[in-house]
Amino acid sequence: MLITLTGFMGSGKTTVGEVLADFLGCPFFDLDALVVKKAGKSIPEIFADGGEAAFRTLEAKVLRQAVEKYAESTAILSLGGGTLGTPASARLVAEKTTCIYLRASVDTLAARLAPEAAGRPLLRGAPDLRERIASLLDARAATYEATAHVTVDTDGLSPEQIADEIVISCL
Repeated sequence: MLITLTGFMGSGKTTVGEVLADFLGCPFFDLDALVVKKAGKSIPEIFADGGEAAFRTLEAKVLRQAVEKYAESTAILSLGGGTLGTPASARLVAEKTTCIYLRASVDTLAARLAPEAAGRPLLRGAPDLRERIASLLDARAATYEATAHVTVDTDGLSPEQIADEIVISCL
């Protein structure tokens, strides 16, 4: 069973994914890291060279490859915050994986993302970080919820507590 973790950037997908993989004794993969490896350049460089559309096309291709490779295995794959915005990717995740939505409040996300906002292409230069996060989250939340098989509210929980919630809810 391939478990995918979705949610907004800063929701803890990578950190929780690593903890969950350790709990389950299975491999962990981060989709953003797989995209970077495939492209041979960083995400900001991909955005700078081809924009968000080029990034999403590459991301969808790498996601398909990962799902095909690990669909029959026990593995954890953390998705990018905008991965499910590509309808074909959302369908693939819903149909071929067990998808967990790590839901966090705007305040939690803003606190986590503030130190690194300048390195995030979709947040860079936002005059009001909290407002930008709220706007993006508002546009994505329904897709996260529609695609996920389970939703875990993460505010105030440690990565270990979140991983425990996932194990209790899914396994």
